[in-house]
Amino acid sequence: MGKAAGRDWLQIYSIYGTDEWQTVGFLAVNAAAFAAAAILLLLYFSQFLALLHSLLPAAPLPALRYAAGFSGSVVAFTSAGLLYAAANVLYSSIPLRWEMAQRMVAAVPDWSAVRTALDVGCGRGILLNSVAMQLKKGGSSGRVVGLDRRRETAVAALRRAGAEGVQEYVTCREGDARGLPFADGYFDVVVSAVHLSGLGGGGAAAEAAAERGKGLGEVVRVLKAGGVGVVWDLVCVPEYAQRLREMRMEEIRVSERVTAYMVSSYIVSFRKPLAPPLDHYQPSDWRTTIIC
Repeated sequence: MGKAAGRDWLQIYSIYGTDEWQTVGFLAVNAAAFAAAAILLLLYFSQFLALLHSLLPAAPLPALRYAAGFSGSVVAFTSAGLLYAAANVLYSSIPLRWEMAQRMVAAVPDWSAVRTALDVGCGRGILLNSVAMQLKKGGSSGRVVGLDRRRETAVAALRRAGAEGVQEYVTCREGDARGLPFADGYFDVVVSAVHLSGLGGGGAAAEAAAERGKGLGEVVRVLKAGGVGVVWDLVCVPEYAQRLREMRMEEIRVSERVTAYMVSSYIVSFRKPLAPPLDHYQPSDWRTTIIC
């Protein structure tokens, strides 16, 4: 039975479930269809070869045999690829999510002084509750706020906090990452998992990059001076690291690459300076800061 950072992934699934069943089901059904086609081609190879020969009587038989065999190989490899994709998406949405949440928590060097934390895009609550568990473990009186753009998702995340026994450490609310409903410098720690890259529809277009920039700027804005930010995301983390350097953040660290949802993902962590340089570091402007 599989383990995810010391915890049974079936136990994780029983609490958090997954949002990816539609994707997994689509990939698995297509994998099964291609596998069935490959098996039928193997079982009825002679009949298929005869059919090709009747359709292309002028073609040499060895060439038709090669074409039939090559077609069968392509179908079989396509089935294997689709099955791997389905497994990777399922793995990424449950055990890997949990494992990356533990890595993100570990990226914060000192939880003893943390009184306020924020999870931007809390979703099902895996990272949110991991932060709450860390607060509970340290006997902290702090709380973590989970923010999601959909109210029903935030309510469900709060319910899962109850299932994990950390509800007293968790508050959830509806909100947009591009305009966080909190004052400047409010949180000791801000975390976000696979959320900022989806702002503005995702992708590499200038408009989407601008929306990601707003989200990252908001993460920095609501951090206290000396506070720590940790972001796990797909593909866009090198862009975030560059923007954080431009905003003069300190202790910027990018993790090794981890394949998630069939693409590259990274964790970037940073600390907000205690004394920002006045010529560049202007918190009041972060609400409209964009990455182009």
